[in-house]
Amino acid sequence: MSDESTSDNPSMLPALTRQVSELVLAGSLDHAEEAFSQAADEHGDYAVAEVLSTLPPQVTALHLAGFDGGKTSIATLLVPPKAWADSLAYIAATWPDNMIEDDPERIAENLFNHVHGIVYANDDEDRRHELLLEAAATDHGATVFAIMWSLAPKEILELAGEILSKGRYVTAQTSGDSDIAPLAVDLAKASEDGWERSLLELFPEFRHSAEMADVELPDDPDEESPFMQRSTRELLYRLRKQVPSVRSSPRRSTRRSLGTDIFS
Repeated sequence: MSDESTSDNPSMLPALTRQVSELVLAGSLDHAEEAFSQAADEHGDYAVAEVLSTLPPQVTALHLAGFDGGKTSIATLLVPPKAWADSLAYIAATWPDNMIEDDPERIAENLFNHVHGIVYANDDEDRRHELLLEAAATDHGATVFAIMWSLAPKEILELAGEILSKGRYVTAQTSGDSDIAPLAVDLAKASEDGWERSLLELFPEFRHSAEMADVELPDDPDEESPFMQRSTRELLYRLRKQVPSVRSSPRRSTRRSLGTDIFS
């Protein structure tokens, strides 16, 4: 792909943004990807990143929701961290109405595929850090991470204790060997506050992760937990309620840090 700057032809950006928006809203995701590919060839990756930064976040959510870790997408590789974080506020609007009630785990697994596909699209550790940092800085981002953690709550509690005791030397190995564990560890390293908030979304009775160190969940998932744990379905509904009106733009959370300096 060319590294040519778009500064020589700034007028193409609004036209490309409009073209991609129309294609996505019409359901032509493959054609939108073709438009991105052509722009990258003619004007460089910067042009695609610029368009993705100016697309309405609900359009970005609709486009990226059509791709997971098993599908190739230029947008997945180049979406700016802030644009992706804002689009997560709208991703619940892309789910079929009946699936939250009938098959919440499937939605959560698809959400994990989406997040994993974006965060690990390449080996750029700095980009991975920025993506997780931006997503974790929002209230809806905390809910998105909690939805994924709800698929492996025992492993997440185990990691919470490991992170408290080992800090940055923690590994993603857990007794359940969940593929969610590496993402959880990377989130904790990217944003201590975001990690804490995602835990409190899943386990709302606690004030911070230090209180979770000695908690043990029942081995039988159908057995009642001794403390409150939001279900996958409940968290999906919470995220659905957080979808902003398209007339308003997503805002960064103003809540103060809940961090406990686990990586000091």
